[in-house]
Amino acid sequence: MEGRIIARGVLAGALGGLLAFVFARIFAEPVISRAIDYESARDEAKASVMHMHMEDGPDIFSRTIQANIGIGVGIIAVGCAMGALFAVVYCVAAPHVARMEPRRLALAIAASMFVGVYLLPYLKYPANPPAIGNPDTIKERGGLYLLMVAISVALVWIAWIAGLTLAPRIGAWYATVAGGAVAVVGWGVAALLLPTFGSLAGNPPGSVTETPKPLTDSAGHVLFAGFDADDLFSFRLYSVGAQVILWLVIGLAGGELISRLAERSRARALAPSV
Repeated sequence: MEGRIIARGVLAGALGGLLAFVFARIFAEPVISRAIDYESARDEAKASVMHMHMEDGPDIFSRTIQANIGIGVGIIAVGCAMGALFAVVYCVAAPHVARMEPRRLALAIAASMFVGVYLLPYLKYPANPPAIGNPDTIKERGGLYLLMVAISVALVWIAWIAGLTLAPRIGAWYATVAGGAVAVVGWGVAALLLPTFGSLAGNPPGSVTETPKPLTDSAGHVLFAGFDADDLFSFRLYSVGAQVILWLVIGLAGGELISRLAERSRARALAPSV
């Protein structure tokens, strides 16, 4: 039974990844292209000021392949992985909430995973377009982001445990509120203690990103503008939108597939033997 549930989770994840890719291809990819063009133009301006000669290395994959096959395969693969993880969590959680209908449970698990795996880490470390950021701090940024993901997933898990433990005493609604409050407070403490990406780049402690600032000469004259704020906002908005689509489809499609599987299994169990 568990194997069939996981297979359906993978299928739901693949469908979610496909729809998220279509959304990202239409809305996010033009912003990514502008970010790459910005980086190239900024590097050329910087090299011109410093009287340096830039030589671009050969592209392993063209932008056309990256923008279509590359991003498509990547998002669908992530969707399959998240769908499989969703199904595993469902198999673990289902015995503890046996009275919850499969579709509702699937949506609750998908929403919780969206919050823990993506939304809470994103609120601390929002996404930047590719090619925008300090390459010297990639390892530090990656490590901090993964740490925030681990903390966020643990907080969501603690919230579930707290909710299930308190539900028989104070009711499902208040238990859910209490579990959510635990996650929010824990996230706030972690967000205060962990450094910002901007501080890694030597910016003031309040800086939250490493997006390039205007390029100036020794006299303070602006030679090249900073990264466009509208593009940054659009990319972050579309990043959230793609994740919402992915997890919503996993919850809806996964819940439907698992519910039908459970109904067939129940029907076979109740069918009279010949």
